[in-house]
Amino acid sequence: MSPDCSGVPHPPGRLSRRQVVRWSALAAAALPLGMAARPRPAHAADQTPESYQRAFAEAVAADKTVRRHTVAGREFLYRPRQLLVARQDLARVTARLRALGHQVTEGSGFAGVGRLLFARETEIPSVVSQLRDPKQWPGQPVPQVQPHHVLVGFGNIMGNPGAPPRAAAALPAPDPARLGEGAGVTVGVCDTGIWASAGTAHPQWLGGSYLPEPDDIDPLYVSAGLLALQGGHGTFVAGLVRQAAPGVRFDPEAALNATGVGDEESLVAAVGRLDPQVSVVNLSLGYFTQDDQPPLPLVNLLAGLPRRVAVVAAAGNAGSARPAWPAASPRVLAVAAVAEGPDGLLPADYSGHGPWVDACAVGDRVSTYVDGELRLPGQPGLLFAGFAAWAGTSFATAHVSGRLAALMTSTGLDAEAARAALVAGARWHPDYGVLVG
Repeated sequence: MSPDCSGVPHPPGRLSRRQVVRWSALAAAALPLGMAARPRPAHAADQTPESYQRAFAEAVAADKTVRRHTVAGREFLYRPRQLLVARQDLARVTARLRALGHQVTEGSGFAGVGRLLFARETEIPSVVSQLRDPKQWPGQPVPQVQPHHVLVGFGNIMGNPGAPPRAAAALPAPDPARLGEGAGVTVGVCDTGIWASAGTAHPQWLGGSYLPEPDDIDPLYVSAGLLALQGGHGTFVAGLVRQAAPGVRFDPEAALNATGVGDEESLVAAVGRLDPQVSVVNLSLGYFTQDDQPPLPLVNLLAGLPRRVAVVAAAGNAGSARPAWPAASPRVLAVAAVAEGPDGLLPADYSGHGPWVDACAVGDRVSTYVDGELRLPGQPGLLFAGFAAWAGTSFATAHVSGRLAALMTSTGLDAEAARAALVAGARWHPDYGVLVG
């Protein structure tokens, strides 16, 4: 999915084929895959992934603003009573729906896409299938329609392969020799937001590296001291970006709630709030779509971004080759996860994979986290004091975003040119892309 850069003029901003190869090698060798070398405290044997998954399933089932499409192999989450329609198709789709007996009104659109609201509960996926049938539109182009997809439309939460975070010892301070890596680069982290105390609790890792703003705060807790299922995910991701490039700045924006749920509208809004200085956008989140079609709001969002901005997104934790979005977009650097095995690195069994994946990195990492307790069904509470270990493509993605920023600093390339250099090497595995250390 990276562009062919042969014959392109020299930097700044663009690179020749020889420079692609040289800087790709530099990117691959720049940092050891050292996360696994850190001692990690063992988590309780009774803390099973099943309890974490059950808690998430219960939270989604209780959310009246989320519906599940449950056809095997075609699952996705969506907002009830909402249909998204390309602007040019809005009038004729509205007329057709009313002719079919549906009561619909036009709601507020976003990302260049219109929104129709149904007066009654409606099986939206069935409506979409009907409207996508060419037989419904003799002599006319088929309209572009879709559900309003919910982010985190995977069988497990985006930040992990099904297990909760684990308490971990504090990280050592950043290596002073690496403080120039990523300097002058700002990474946008669209996630759950940032812990209100992140800068003061983690002064060496997060303090002074972002501008605290009220609308960026991760609510974290369901009640006093009790963490929501994904509370702190954005703080964990931000710490990983800084570990991979200790000199980088980041801009946290909330695209997900503390349970780990958002939608296409919240994603578009979060990207729209990013500081104009952002040159790398980290999206440790994602979703499946109806019929695996590219989602209209995302297509429009990406088309509107300056070419100098690189987008890095997680391939998902469903262990599937099914395309996950935004990662599957050709405009996005898709990141899968690998894991430490007894004989070296192996594909992580939970990781999304396929020819649409551009890069991979170790997914099990230790990072900055939050204070609080996580309680799961039938399990003793998990206590956290600012640091945690967690695994998933979310965290491989954050590492790649940081290494991309570091490559920009070391080469003087803009983000898109550095992205091309980063993925220009040989694929570690056909379905996992280039290995980023």
